Amino acid sequence: MLRLGRREFGPHEPVVMAIVNRTPDSFYDQGATFRDEPALARVERAVAEGAAIVDIGGVKAGPGEEVTAEEEARRTVGFVAEVRRRFPEVVISVDTWRADVGEAVCEAGADLLNDAWGGVDPRLAEVAARYRAGLVCTHAGGAQPRTRPHRVTYDDVVADILDVTVGLAERAVSLGVPRESVLIDPGHDFGKNTRHSLEATRRLGELVDTGWPVLVSLSNKDFVGETLDRPVKERLVGTLATTAVSAWLGARVYRVHEVAETRQVLDMVASIAGHRVPAVARRGLA
Repeated sequence: MLRLGRREFGPHEPVVMAIVNRTPDSFYDQGATFRDEPALARVERAVAEGAAIVDIGGVKAGPGEEVTAEEEARRTVGFVAEVRRRFPEVVISVDTWRADVGEAVCEAGADLLNDAWGGVDPRLAEVAARYRAGLVCTHAGGAQPRTRPHRVTYDDVVADILDVTVGLAERAVSLGVPRESVLIDPGHDFGKNTRHSLEATRRLGELVDTGWPVLVSLSNKDFVGETLDRPVKERLVGTLATTAVSAWLGARVYRVHEVAETRQVLDMVASIAGHRVPAVARRGLA
């Protein structure tokens, strides 16, 4: 059982996490949801399309203008409180590596801290424990926040992913984070080249076999773009193909830009696997 906020998700229930960027320079939408009203409209649309989680971020992952902890909090804390007020049942995640920001958003009503930079601030897990919030434990290959990988190498990238993410997850539980609210994330693109991310996808079953629920953040990423030689706005098909493979291998949570399309892929894979009945079954029966 995966338990996040007020929601519980069964072992064969794939979960969509919708990305809501509170940044003026996000790589995908270039700040389309930086202002409050477009961001709230994005949350409403994502929930209507089948997202159970919204992931709110105040700093883009890539290099760019410095964003202080104070500015990150200004972009996220009040918005978390408003989403909590308007959408009491949605699981609110905040994408941050900073413990101080994590504290503030948990106080405002966040249910999950998405630590995309792999425990670079070890106090973040302590915050999650104190608030009984969930935690995403990500492999970033030791990279510092907002840096791009350069000639990174691994003897075995998946072995490194397993060692880091399971270690972070076990530490989180030892601190008091509820075990049923901890996820591991292989960290596609983070501290990895394209071949590393492809291998992490191909061998995702090894992460699933640990027993920790696996989150994948695949949406429109560079490894998809490089594999198919497509710019950001032409990566949906590659993203959905990677999503289908990840679903078949057992990933549980999918962090995405395109909610409706992802929901259809996940429902189709679940039906093929025998975990979901078709929405309609008339063919050959009438």
